[in-house]
Amino acid sequence: MVLKPGREAEAEAIFRKWELDFAVIGEVTDTGRMELEWKGEKVADIPLGPLADEAPLYDRPHLSREEYKAWAQVKPLDQVPESTDIAADLLKLIGSPNLASRRWIFEQYDQQVGGDTVQRPGGDAALVRVHGTDKALAISTDCIPRYCFADPYEGGKQAVAETYRNLSAVGATPLAITNCLNFGNPQRPEIMAQIVGCLQGMADACRALDYPIVSGNVSLYNESKATGGGSAILPTPAIGGVGLLLDWRRNAAVGGAQDMDDIWLVGDLPSHLGQSLWLAELHGRKDGAPPPVDLATERKHAEFIREAIRRELVTAVHDLSDGGLLVAVAEMALASGLGVEFDRLFLREHPATPALLFGEDQGRYLVTTSNSDPLVRAMAKDGIPHTRIGSVGGETIVIGEATVSLADLRTAHEGFLPKLMGGEHPVA
Repeated sequence: MVLKPGREAEAEAIFRKWELDFAVIGEVTDTGRMELEWKGEKVADIPLGPLADEAPLYDRPHLSREEYKAWAQVKPLDQVPESTDIAADLLKLIGSPNLASRRWIFEQYDQQVGGDTVQRPGGDAALVRVHGTDKALAISTDCIPRYCFADPYEGGKQAVAETYRNLSAVGATPLAITNCLNFGNPQRPEIMAQIVGCLQGMADACRALDYPIVSGNVSLYNESKATGGGSAILPTPAIGGVGLLLDWRRNAAVGGAQDMDDIWLVGDLPSHLGQSLWLAELHGRKDGAPPPVDLATERKHAEFIREAIRRELVTAVHDLSDGGLLVAVAEMALASGLGVEFDRLFLREHPATPALLFGEDQGRYLVTTSNSDPLVRAMAKDGIPHTRIGSVGGETIVIGEATVSLADLRTAHEGFLPKLMGGEHPVA
């Protein structure tokens, strides 16, 4: 930990409060060298360059991007199946392992953080006040391993971009990320290709979004010998993002939608089903490329969302990712306790195909508002694609002729983990 000069006593008091050891062990200099002294005698004088910016890079053998695609054998996405029962598809998705509620887990832990928790788990990002101030930290973690397997470079970009969206969706300015890089055996060229591709994608995303990596760790050799030759986990560069709200009262929660609010899709209409959760969960297929991530669009849309929250143009915000548009609508409905009806004119112009309802195109948000006029003017002024998809109200989600009750959605959403853990639920 590096302290500002003169703040040592204040830091020591915090350490002592939590029964931790504290000692000042040195000071930062501009010499570019690490000097160690013992009993008044200099015992080491080491240049820092070879240990940091000039450190040698690993150059393990790895497959090129084209060679990796051939090895991964991801099938092209063709002959997309139809959805014969939209309601059944949504219920299965919302109760699947990737989307099911984690409440069974997080209710077993203290969620209040000294009484400073602003937004509990379950939204896009947790919000915790900086004690004694109006500031709050927003925190989120994300990664979609199936994207990273199909295309490590795009998967690495997406993992960073999704935490950026999560933080922006609550109104926080994204500051930095940490990571946990989980991969198989780097001595295998195909695994090293996953590492190289994911890191290149992450690096490009961090630079484009001005969103630096400040810490992280690596977990390698995550494999099983059960199959004889070794079976590696999917490449999983888990990203943890942190952002800052100058005033925690100016945030947007996924559950803030009000009765009769309009619902707007911010960003392009969905179309990308490659590597989608709908395709994997409903049809057992992991075909196609993952959705591409346009980093300039990510930044532009996120900056608009943060400004719309600050100007109180919206009542709720939720970013789109796993499961696409319809899952995001369902999650907003569950959070607010209010249903949603898709606009019939919208559905006439854009039929309820799997691509529309479950496509996982990036850089998109759902927002609700009780007054659409200023929001629409702001989106038009900034050149932000936008589409009104429906309105808030009732106790069901209505998509044309398909209807799903919030009660059934909640049962599916809440049921997975308790059933997995033997039907028991912890005491709240």
